[in-house]
Amino acid sequence: MLDIHINWLLILAANFLVLMFVLNIILYKPLLKIFKEREDSTKGALSAAREMDAKKEEGIAQMNKDLGEARKKAKDAFESMRNEGLNAQKQALTDAETKAGAMLQKAREELQAEVARARQALRADVEKFSDEIVRKLVKA
Repeated sequence: MLDIHINWLLILAANFLVLMFVLNIILYKPLLKIFKEREDSTKGALSAAREMDAKKEEGIAQMNKDLGEARKKAKDAFESMRNEGLNAQKQALTDAETKAGAMLQKAREELQAEVARARQALRADVEKFSDEIVRKLVKA
């Protein structure tokens, strides 16, 4: 049968406790320390990744906001330049119409003056011709 010797049981228990103490100092504590460091670095990396993701989202939001503002400014500048161009075009058209009207008026005045001179010349010629006709009729 099974005999239990107290002496051997105490020696085995002491041997077990000494081995556990030595393994705890040499193996378990360093392994637990490494596991703890690994867990801390993993948590730190995850938190850093979350922070970087949050910063990325903020950066994208800011970039979209800036891009929207830039587009609005560009659209406003385009509209302003377009309106200035239309105003300049209207002004040029008005100036051209004014000049054309002035040129037309000047041409009419010159034509009327030419007509008046032609009438005057014709009247003088009519008087000459009528004098000549009268002389020829009187001689005849």
